[in-house]
Amino acid sequence: MTQSPVRYAILGFGHHAVRRLLPGFARCEYSTLSGMWRRDHAAALANCAEYKIPHCFATREELCSSSDVDVVLITSPDAMHRDDALLAFKHGKAVLCEKPLAMSAEEAEEINDAANAAGLLFGVAQNFRYNRGLEWMRDQIAAGRIGNPQLAHAQYCYPATNSARKWITDASLAYGGPIGDVGVHCIDALRFVLDEDVVSVSTLARKDTSSGAVEAMASLQMEMTGEIFADVTTSARAQYRSLVEVVGSEGALIAEGGLTVDRPVKIVVTRAGEVVETLTLDNGDGYTRMLDSFAATLRDGGVFAATGDDGVHNMRVLDAAIKSWQSGAREIL
Repeated sequence: MTQSPVRYAILGFGHHAVRRLLPGFARCEYSTLSGMWRRDHAAALANCAEYKIPHCFATREELCSSSDVDVVLITSPDAMHRDDALLAFKHGKAVLCEKPLAMSAEEAEEINDAANAAGLLFGVAQNFRYNRGLEWMRDQIAAGRIGNPQLAHAQYCYPATNSARKWITDASLAYGGPIGDVGVHCIDALRFVLDEDVVSVSTLARKDTSSGAVEAMASLQMEMTGEIFADVTTSARAQYRSLVEVVGSEGALIAEGGLTVDRPVKIVVTRAGEVVETLTLDNGDGYTRMLDSFAATLRDGGVFAATGDDGVHNMRVLDAAIKSWQSGAREIL
């Protein structure tokens, strides 16, 4: 007997939902978008009509209490995540929440503890854990293809001044600038491919005339378990670029565009400075795989790739990074 798809509702529908989530749902096997809410209800009604979303909820409470919703997918501004998640848990709903998880590690722990206390599935929408390129790199590292990892680097640059998300420079709504917005993707990607955690972080960052109270670019030096030194560099002023690379005792893996879902990614394996393999992988189904994996975990059990515990650890790294920038000292997690 064929099971009905798991029904998601987006809480905080906006640009990200239109650009990434709607195409992701369109390709899902086990998931469907049943409803949404956004602060501007007139805009919500227009969105639901345009994208044929069945339920246009008038309030957050109505969405979270609806019997037509199995999973609350939180894509609201960062400062709203805590209250949105706690409301969903109050109504017995599983939650998949966008990154960064909250405005502090303390808030993230509160969300995760509430999910555990209620016995509800909770995950973080770190979609890059479902990128085929990062999965392949993780497998190669685990198999010893490049020996013992020693150095790692992840970079994410984008021109935020052109962003449709106008709230991302508002410190009352966003967790910082690119450190919280995309740096968290870099941190999580390195944790994922290396299967290691961050121990300490030291940050250089700067603001500019367009960034307001948040940073415009940053460089994080991280000490990780496994005796690995890692760097995360991010800019909200450069043209789009993403990169993931890991150097080991016996070789290196380099993925230019390693965090993109918009085009195929070329991964290069080197040894002693010579290219020994190149591989091209397409991450275009990453959002679909993430949504369907969360749905399968809810229905059948198992472990979702980006747990609430992962979200808490990432928030601790972000908090340490911001504190280091402010103090000028290395911060221990």
